Amino acid sequence: MSSLRNAIPRRAHKERAQPQSRKKFGLLEKHKDYVVRAKAYHKEETIRRLKEKAAFRNPDEFYFKMIKTKTVDGVHRLESEANKYTQEELMLMKTQDIGYNLQKLQSERNKIEKLNTMLHSLDSNLSSRHVYYAQDREEAKEIKYISGRKATLPVFDDIPDHINRKTAASYRELEGRIKRVQELEKLFMDMSLQKELQKKGRKRKLHEEEIVCPSSKPVYKWRSE
Repeated sequence: MSSLRNAIPRRAHKERAQPQSRKKFGLLEKHKDYVVRAKAYHKEETIRRLKEKAAFRNPDEFYFKMIKTKTVDGVHRLESEANKYTQEELMLMKTQDIGYNLQKLQSERNKIEKLNTMLHSLDSNLSSRHVYYAQDREEAKEIKYISGRKATLPVFDDIPDHINRKTAASYRELEGRIKRVQELEKLFMDMSLQKELQKKGRKRKLHEEEIVCPSSKPVYKWRSE
């Protein structure tokens, strides 16, 4: 019933203009003008509240930004958090990140293995073997001839469309998961390298002519202590 009511054409009601007798007061305020005026009013109200809060602030009150900020040219600036964590804490966080990445990598590999098993069982042409019993040689030859003709016919021509769609979706999912595994493996190698570079010891990056097996990734060599 509501759809039928909406199908009936209706008159477009427009906002009225300023009456002729009130032309001296200027244009009649529309809704969009009211929205702009309301936002400006609330902005001024917020500024007023902040000024009032600053005026009644307790000078003996302590908050942590007193020791975490410093004034530069009259502007409060936060201190740099570059050295917020120690080297041991950074190594621990890097290890936890690598462990989480390895867990996701193993999970994706298990899902890929399950998908491969399922799709392999669908694609494998499982032949159904029947045993026929003949009364004599002539009947045996006839059964063999008929079964040989049936074996040459395609087996999976009568697969329903919804099964084909599900199979195609499974193949797309498998392709996406393989790409995700490749990305996770690359990320795992990069994070492992970064973790090793954070450890103590003198090391240097090898030049291209020093690398035995050329690689697009950087190769480092640690000096013997």
